[in-house]
Amino acid sequence: MSILNCVLLLFLIICAVAASFSKNLLNSVLIFMGYSLIMSVVWMLLESPDLAITEAAVGAGVTSVLFFLTLSRIHSIFKNIDDKSDKEDENYEE
Repeated sequence: MSILNCVLLLFLIICAVAASFSKNLLNSVLIFMGYSLIMSVVWMLLESPDLAITEAAVGAGVTSVLFFLTLSRIHSIFKNIDDKSDKEDENYEE
């Protein structure tokens, strides 16, 4: 097994664990996108370009867009941005 394959598999494990334990939903979606992109590279190294294209299109593309739409629908994205701006305003007033 080449060093590149080992590094990619290590990144896959790290992304899976990080997405599971992340408290911020937006970060979890971004980590999941990275996982899907790394997985599509692994499929290319395994000489399966049809699965690589499908993983990149569906895993990183369509699924991530649906997750982003869901987060915006439940106002999770904007709530995190508003919380940060409120904290900055409190620090500014002091």
